[in-house]
Amino acid sequence: MSQQSVVDELVRLSMSGYEAKAYVALVAAGSPLNGYEVAKRSGVPRSTVYETLGKLVGRGAAYEVRAGEASVGYLPLPPAALLDRMRREFDRSIDVLSSELPQVASPPDVRLVHSLADRTSLLERAEDVVAAARGELFVSAWPDELTPLKPLARRAETEGVDVSVVVFGDDPEPVGSTTMHRFSRPEVVLDNIGCRLLVVAADREQAVIGGVVNGDAWGVYTDDPAVVLVAVEYVRHDIAMHVIADKFGAEGFAEFWNSEPALRRLRADHGIPAALLARGSVSSPPPRRPRRSP
Repeated sequence: MSQQSVVDELVRLSMSGYEAKAYVALVAAGSPLNGYEVAKRSGVPRSTVYETLGKLVGRGAAYEVRAGEASVGYLPLPPAALLDRMRREFDRSIDVLSSELPQVASPPDVRLVHSLADRTSLLERAEDVVAAARGELFVSAWPDELTPLKPLARRAETEGVDVSVVVFGDDPEPVGSTTMHRFSRPEVVLDNIGCRLLVVAADREQAVIGGVVNGDAWGVYTDDPAVVLVAVEYVRHDIAMHVIADKFGAEGFAEFWNSEPALRRLRADHGIPAALLARGSVSSPPPRRPRRSP
């Protein structure tokens, strides 16, 4: 990680840009620096460097040391100690907000639905949903999208959340109660749907539904109860289908699944789910179902 990256992260954790630059310069020096030296090494203007150093001293991130009768130098609080202090302060703030913020919140007049236009925003919002789970979590995903969600899902499981996962493909390190989707095979599902579908729902209160194909992704986040219910039941239905298949024999069920006309009819909409997700808010005509021969 570069010094600029460290500065950027310190800014995210409440330091000003000048404070972060000055602190990093002190850490990199390894010995006391005076204000002139800090300004020279950090890029903080000389006109504001002593004010900046004073703020670092005030927050306990740096200390003044006497380098002579008329000279003052500065040493940083060691990085490990600074990070521990920031962590404690952050945790205290979260505890206060967890208690007080709901007290000032008004019930929403409308349900939230917002679009997710790329894979990064889709996964970040999915992580938010996983992290919010307190009682139960339902996930349907492909390995590429499931992997970044696993650390939070494992933490949720250790905190007592009932985690149910359907994964399309091999998963050598499953989390929670995992069902590997076998009807149909992942490549057949991908051909039918046209994308790698991702569904994440927490506590039946919020959900992310999206699709990924190649480098593109689309989706929505919502707390609308009707949409969340559909997302949960989608995952539960897949799990139930596999439980039934295991109960009555995989071979017989596979033959039924592949040959039953009613099921073949339902799988005839190749690519339409992905096309619907990709449309987003674009006012284009809906995709047409393929004609079936009489």
